[in-house]
Amino acid sequence: MSRTRIALRRAGTVTALTAAGLLTAAGIASAHVTVHPESYAKGATDGVLTFRVPNEEDNAGTTKVQVFLPTDHPVLGVLVSPQDGWTAKVTNTKLKTPVKTDDGTITDAVSEITWTGGKIDPGHYEDFNVAFGQLPEDADQLTFKTLQTYSDGKTVRWIEEASGGEEPENPAPVLKLTAKGTDEGAGSTTPLPTSSKTSAGTKATASSSDSTARGLGVAGLIVGVLGLAAAVFAVLRSRATGSRAE
Repeated sequence: MSRTRIALRRAGTVTALTAAGLLTAAGIASAHVTVHPESYAKGATDGVLTFRVPNEEDNAGTTKVQVFLPTDHPVLGVLVSPQDGWTAKVTNTKLKTPVKTDDGTITDAVSEITWTGGKIDPGHYEDFNVAFGQLPEDADQLTFKTLQTYSDGKTVRWIEEASGGEEPENPAPVLKLTAKGTDEGAGSTTPLPTSSKTSAGTKATASSSDSTARGLGVAGLIVGVLGLAAAVFAVLRSRATGSRAE
């Protein structure tokens, strides 16, 4: 095998391994259950939260999703959007501290939403939409602990909270609450979804952090291409040097 073919084959192997490694890392980092948008203004009204649930198993489907809403800083006026193939069960809890609103005093709020009956196949995700009447004004963030159950009986507990700046292995979805009047996140209101049917946008072979995955993948390909180009240049230069020597 010629020196040129050996160099090109080695460079191609490095390119493939680099790109594959970065894409794998991106997939792992983006396979968590997340809530969208990532932030809302404190006290926001008439909005929608979307819980994105990816299936990260190879041989089992997701058959049950449980989202637990905080009751110390409750989300008021929760409504669940119908989801094709899924049945939602909403659980209300008596609040330890009633919440006073312009419409009166609220003594209970939704503490859990459980979806069953449907299935998220391997390599797919599902979006579950939840409308709310008002978000709390006295909190900086809301944590929505989530349980994801698979058809083989395995349950993944997305309940861990970040500590020390490091993301835990199974982080709970977190919604940041920003100061009123800021432009961060979705603002104070978000229109309700016009259709509850699952579409390519809510059920696809992609994860919740598509942009991050694509960015890392492109970076890997660029590194590989540069490495390949460098190898070719080195081979041509060595051949030119050999010719001059002769």
